[in-house]
Amino acid sequence: MNKLRFLIVGSGYRAELYGRIAAGNPELFEALFLCRSDEKAELMRIKTGTMATVSSDEAESFRPDFVVIAVNKDSIAKTACLWARRGYAVLAETPAGTSGDELLELWNAREAERLRIIFCEQYLRYPSLTEGLYALDSGLLGTPQTLYLSVAHDYHAASLIRRLFLVQDEAYTVRGETAAFPIVETDSRLGPVTDGHLAEKQHTVLYIVFSSGKRAVYDFSGVQYRSFIRSRHLTLRCDRGEWSDDTILYLDSENIPKQKRLAATVPEKYRALASRYLFADPADRGPGLRLDSTQDEFAVSSMLMDMGEYLRGGPEPYDFKDALRDAYFWALIKEAERSPWDKISSRRMPWDTQEVK
Repeated sequence: MNKLRFLIVGSGYRAELYGRIAAGNPELFEALFLCRSDEKAELMRIKTGTMATVSSDEAESFRPDFVVIAVNKDSIAKTACLWARRGYAVLAETPAGTSGDELLELWNAREAERLRIIFCEQYLRYPSLTEGLYALDSGLLGTPQTLYLSVAHDYHAASLIRRLFLVQDEAYTVRGETAAFPIVETDSRLGPVTDGHLAEKQHTVLYIVFSSGKRAVYDFSGVQYRSFIRSRHLTLRCDRGEWSDDTILYLDSENIPKQKRLAATVPEKYRALASRYLFADPADRGPGLRLDSTQDEFAVSSMLMDMGEYLRGGPEPYDFKDALRDAYFWALIKEAERSPWDKISSRRMPWDTQEVK
């Protein structure tokens, strides 16, 4: 496989991730940051060990195979289109847009101009979810019916809900509420927090009903990403089995009940990206799913690797229509949060490929 070269537009926390991936896999990737100031460029060099510039001319002379867009949410779609119109393939952070109107503009631009824009939704690539998804896809668990999801927020959760229910354009309603609760902070991006201080954190609970009758409970607070006293959970119930965190219960071909613990699994094509930490099972493992930064880095790395196949005429690493569906779902989640317990209904959008009833 030839080494892939990519330009990283941005200098925030998510942009850093792409720089670290490039620096950590020099046999696979080569990257350059394009930053808005010399100070930010120097910070990216120090933090990630990856080259950085503030010059657009220097960035283009780097001759990237594609451009990574890792800017703030409100600027992602606009910046992605800008670089795609310059002739580059683009891999952009999620969400695809922050409103229905912005998503429509993005859809129309891509359709009219054939822009090459891919969005980097990584959760479905987490090694801790791979075996469960395989069991679901193989029919081992039967037909999905209900889901309790306390794993990720907003558009990530939307992606997981649609994927676990095996739905694309099916209509749905969302209702629920968000409330603030105090919790002792124990962890952060900078490391453990041990001063015992309380902080108010938003907690959202939503009830989602699809037209087929499938029902999901979305239950999440952002503190769950970094806390030693909050865990993350998934329970998918189907007519022939159940997936609960790291365990599946199912019936075999003779209807004999079976149980299997799910291990972190990496497809063979991505083995070059897998570190031993992905497969570690710490002695102090707590309840819930293990979905840490190591898994996140692997998932994003696999998207970067798949961009090479996409540039050679292969499939999109994440379907553009799915990116719009996830972002639209998120827009409805936000609307439901602003209107406690009002029923918010999805509507047919131009990217829907089947009739929504």
